[in-house]
Amino acid sequence: MDDEQDRLLPVANVGRMMKKILPPTAKISKEAKQTMQECATEFISFVTGEASDKCQKENRKTVNGDDICWALISLGFDDHAEAMVRYLHKYREAERERSTNQHIASGTDQGEESNHESKQPIEAPNNGVESRVLDKGNSSSSTNPS
Repeated sequence: MDDEQDRLLPVANVGRMMKKILPPTAKISKEAKQTMQECATEFISFVTGEASDKCQKENRKTVNGDDICWALISLGFDDHAEAMVRYLHKYREAERERSTNQHIASGTDQGEESNHESKQPIEAPNNGVESRVLDKGNSSSSTNPS
């Protein structure tokens, strides 16, 4: 049982996320939290496994946000992928802004991009779905017909 608990998301975090969606007076049973905990953990493992397989085929060791978005699309979770791409773009914008502010405050040059950003666009599998992918180098977007 301890091994199982070690691989699962913390039930308190899952319960907190569930509570945010429900009305303030709603109650959540322990069983419901544990079920959602197992489902969320399985979903994350499923998507991460697909992204990891892609990285192994490309001889890369690091799974990045673009790989997760690609995996979501390849597994048919296109709506989730669109939301993730938007989040990833906002996250990278905030990181660039934070980095710029730090460099300005310290008076250093910011010639190098941070290591966590991928230089590769997300390649959607050919499943008849068009996805819009934001290029991290600038604010333009490219359309990938799949």
